[in-house]
Amino acid sequence: MKKLLKYLKPYIIYTILAPLLMIIEVSSELIIPRIMSSIVDTGIAQSNNAFIISRGILMIITALCGVVGGVGCTVCASKASQGFGTDIRGAMLEKIQSFSFVNLDKFHTSSLVTRLTNDITQAQLIVLMSLRMLVRSPFMFIGGLAMAFLINVKLTFVLVAAVLILGITIVLVIKHTFPLFRLVQEKIDNVNSVMRDALSGVRVIKAFVRAEEEKNKFDTRNRDLRDTTISAFRIMTLIMPIMMFVLNNVIIIILWRGGNMVYAGSMETGDLMAYITYINQILMSFMMVGMALMQLTRGKASIDRINEVLDTETDIKDCDAPDNNAIKYGNITFDNVSFAYPGSTGDPVLENISLEINSGETVGILGETGAGKSTLVNLIPRLYDVTEGSIKIDGTDIRKIGLDYLRKSIGIVLQKPILFSGTIRANIQWGKKDATDEEIIAAAKDAQAYEFISEMPDRFDTELGQMGVNISGGQKQRVSIARTIIKKPKILIFDDSTSALDTATEARIQKALRENYKGITKIIIAQKITSVMHADKIVIINSGKVTAVGDHEHLIENSKEYQEIYNSQLKREDDQ
Repeated sequence: MKKLLKYLKPYIIYTILAPLLMIIEVSSELIIPRIMSSIVDTGIAQSNNAFIISRGILMIITALCGVVGGVGCTVCASKASQGFGTDIRGAMLEKIQSFSFVNLDKFHTSSLVTRLTNDITQAQLIVLMSLRMLVRSPFMFIGGLAMAFLINVKLTFVLVAAVLILGITIVLVIKHTFPLFRLVQEKIDNVNSVMRDALSGVRVIKAFVRAEEEKNKFDTRNRDLRDTTISAFRIMTLIMPIMMFVLNNVIIIILWRGGNMVYAGSMETGDLMAYITYINQILMSFMMVGMALMQLTRGKASIDRINEVLDTETDIKDCDAPDNNAIKYGNITFDNVSFAYPGSTGDPVLENISLEINSGETVGILGETGAGKSTLVNLIPRLYDVTEGSIKIDGTDIRKIGLDYLRKSIGIVLQKPILFSGTIRANIQWGKKDATDEEIIAAAKDAQAYEFISEMPDRFDTELGQMGVNISGGQKQRVSIARTIIKKPKILIFDDSTSALDTATEARIQKALRENYKGITKIIIAQKITSVMHADKIVIINSGKVTAVGDHEHLIENSKEYQEIYNSQLKREDDQ
């Protein structure tokens, strides 16, 4: 928890006021039994109405002070805890956004969602309880014990024995529940994972009539969470009956011994009444401490998971003096580049890649699935860092270029188009926030998206569902292309981003790229040879190695591998 305390600093005033106001509430509750005792022993015993009225007024004023303190503490503690949670959530999201792909591979999406929601909620509860219960309970316990001691020392020994029994019980329960609560949070991750897959893939599930299987998978994870949670709380529930058993027995013993003292004249009736009140306050405060510690035990597991994200070192960072003016033309040089995923024990994904891409060139990359094509282009914007060798843009090693500047200078259309909730206009403007209507329309036309957008009732103001569920796969790809090309970056990367388009639409996009984006370096990863036939340079990758480089005419004459691809895709079509 110490690492997260810095997020309480902006709310230090509330953090200080909450305990002070709670002390006022506790003090009023400790004073009231003494006032009540004096009313019984002096006012009622002596039939002194004036004394009863004056003490009654004092009791009301004291109670009102307690109400003000309690309400004030609740308000301040709530402001501090909610602000604390909000700031941590923002810090976690910012941290996640800074992660490289290697860092993101370490955490599942469902786990990150749980950490950003449920785990932070648990951390907020810890702050709230710390400023309320963990202030109230110790003060009430110590104050009540002191008051009870002042009234009668002998009876207080019974109270101390009860406290020892309760203390041992709480320690044993905490010891057994902490591992279970961490397991509960992991089970929540599992439920979120299945739920996310079921919701995002609902169309596929319906198409394959797999609803029953997915329901069974969810039920299994859900029951697992339920059983683990019940196991954790079953142990916690033991604490309440044990505490009530001890409390009731203590009250019986005190009433029996105290009654004898009153009968013998060594104790006043009002003092016995006050003593019983203090016993209730002491033991109830102890019970509250116990319950708070149970919650803290669960919260500790959540805090560990939050710190796990915040403490993760981002493996891709800016250098000490990054160059934010290095990219002027878009020349790319791969110099003996190799890459292996961290922790992998097999062969590198890419091995000894040396390649020169000139400014304004259109370069096609072909290769079988898993050859390393996407990994190669992901190295350019430093989504991953090379294991060996270097990549240079306009002669500068990309590790010496500012990350934000580097990525703003590169436009990527991903293999799987990702769109966000909002309008089509807003999605295209992701590429350029201040884009004018004319720029948006021009980008949509170049991406061959303008026609289908114009046919929609709200045109560019059409609302897209989450992940763009209300448009087709090919339409998603075209909006994604428009979003990228509106940036007009120095380097454009298309990672098999026209796979859902027909040949004619793809050809029109390529024509627009050739005519309207001449000074931009374009890298096109494709499965179809027609997507790259007209490129200035075609690169063949096989098992992480470059096996051939050249234009179509050169490769069709000199590369057996390219000839096989050509014959398998195009000659067959010609024969048909």
